Amino acid sequence: MNQYPWWKNALIGLVVVLGLIYALPNLYGDNPAVEIQAAHGAVVDHATVARIRRLLAAAQLPYKRISRVAKGVQVRFTRAGVQMRARDLIGQKLGPGFHTALALAPAAPSWLRALGARPMYLGLDLRGGVHFLLRVDMHAALHKTLVEDVRALRRALRHHHIRYREARLTKTGVLELRFRNVVQAHEARRLMAQQFTDLAVSSGPHHTLRAVMTPAAIAARQHYALEQNLTALRRRVNELGVAAPVIQQEGQSRIVVELPGVEDIARAKEILGRTATLEIHMVDSKNSLASAVSNGAPPGTRIYYDRHGQPILLYDRVLYSGDDITNASAGVDPQTGQPVVNITLNGRGAAINARVTRHNVGQRMAVVYVEVQSHLKRNDQGVPIRGPDGRRVRVTRKIERVITAPVIREALGGSFQITGIGSVRQARNLALLLRAGALAAPVSIIAERTVGPSLGAANITRGFYATLFGFLAIAVFMAVYYRTFGVLAAIALASNVVLLVAVLSVLQATLTLPGIAGIALTVGMAIDANVLIFERIREELRNKNSPQAAIAAGFDKAMGTIVDSNMTTFIAGLALFWLGSGSVRGFAITLCLGILTSLFSAILVTRALVNAVYGRRRRLAHVGI
Repeated sequence: MNQYPWWKNALIGLVVVLGLIYALPNLYGDNPAVEIQAAHGAVVDHATVARIRRLLAAAQLPYKRISRVAKGVQVRFTRAGVQMRARDLIGQKLGPGFHTALALAPAAPSWLRALGARPMYLGLDLRGGVHFLLRVDMHAALHKTLVEDVRALRRALRHHHIRYREARLTKTGVLELRFRNVVQAHEARRLMAQQFTDLAVSSGPHHTLRAVMTPAAIAARQHYALEQNLTALRRRVNELGVAAPVIQQEGQSRIVVELPGVEDIARAKEILGRTATLEIHMVDSKNSLASAVSNGAPPGTRIYYDRHGQPILLYDRVLYSGDDITNASAGVDPQTGQPVVNITLNGRGAAINARVTRHNVGQRMAVVYVEVQSHLKRNDQGVPIRGPDGRRVRVTRKIERVITAPVIREALGGSFQITGIGSVRQARNLALLLRAGALAAPVSIIAERTVGPSLGAANITRGFYATLFGFLAIAVFMAVYYRTFGVLAAIALASNVVLLVAVLSVLQATLTLPGIAGIALTVGMAIDANVLIFERIREELRNKNSPQAAIAAGFDKAMGTIVDSNMTTFIAGLALFWLGSGSVRGFAITLCLGILTSLFSAILVTRALVNAVYGRRRRLAHVGI
């Protein structure tokens, strides 16, 4: 009556054993490590590995072993201090052709790794690091698109010989075109309908056309800006040397960036939030600079300033920009000892650079640094100012500074040097930004949270002991109140925790404090099913049923109630996962998985244990419940 077939016992035992195997790596912890990956055409080969060994040996930095990983090599160490020194040394000596990142390598035995058993990732609140919440300035992204549309529309009108009086962009984001007569306005509207489908055009008084972006175009541009910013931020984080970062979208205009183990938080903030690129212009040597400063720049030119505040007259036309840069590395000029940035261009940029420099030998060409900054507008008390619609007002500022304007001595190709940079740190930051690519729209840090490594370790310890003490208290209570059945329930509860940790490890979930709270909650909730079963068995015994019949009826009749009660909690967990974000989702995942493992352990594992103790006795006079 109370016996499983052998295959069912074997299957339950196999699941528990597999759970134990895949949960074991979490007990071994991690080794501090440094990962070296190739970038910009470099290759991590045997010569690179040998060079790393020589560097570590010369600096007397002991390491455990060097092993191959998916995209490069990994060096394991015994202490975090040695890991930090090794990362700085390797990154400096190997140069910009390689990425060096801090990492945590599982310390589990090789036989566990051979089975694919890996520990869970530790979240920011357990490992330590910094959490940023970034807001993408969608208004600036749309404004940039409209500015590009104005330039493209002017070119198209000139190409089709359609004369216009004025083409400008208003402060409200409306593109206005004024024409001499209705015929030109009609031709321009027909051209815009054919080539500028993202604009909704309407006619105004005095032969004027007004155009705004369509809702579909606005949504597409905002989606592109968010995706481009996510890509650029991932590249920048890789350049910072951060292992296992979290960079993900939150809502329609926000990005979450979590950088575990980052120490230089100021540099991380500086790199993440900067919208920087380069533009190459020719210097206007025909017109007088003094006259331009006094009376205004001639048509087709603009006055820029260098880092010393000196004016310089440049042509408006951008020859090529940071989009044509494929690689940038910081260095030092061996002749002057000044910091420089070495630039490598793609095919388009190299062709433009060669053509322009070949025809302008003896002229000056300027490299302009362009950065867009966005911040909240605040009153005298530092409180953000809100507009008529209730939203906080943001101020966007565009910084344009001439870095250098050298004389072209000869025709250039696909590479050149930028000089005139203030410091080595500025050169490194500029090279990093150019390698990673510019942001499609400015971002601002609206929330920041820092967790120290010691606090993360304390959170792990407290979370572990909270779960352990909760489990022991429940086990003692069950053993006292339900006797033998209580002890069997405690064993099943332990298997539930093992299975939950194993599932999270197989899924390579990130364990956070809310996740630990979900595990602790699962431990408390999982025992409810055993309580329902045991109380049902006691009720059957009070009704004078035989012990074997009472056990069978207790498990069978309590099944429906257990499933119903757990399904309601499971639905609530799904709602948390669907509507929540960040830590709330982590808690929801742990809760839902814990419900599934608790059903398995409370019903199948407990029943198998009870069958093993009482199921083989034909004449059972008493049960320990």
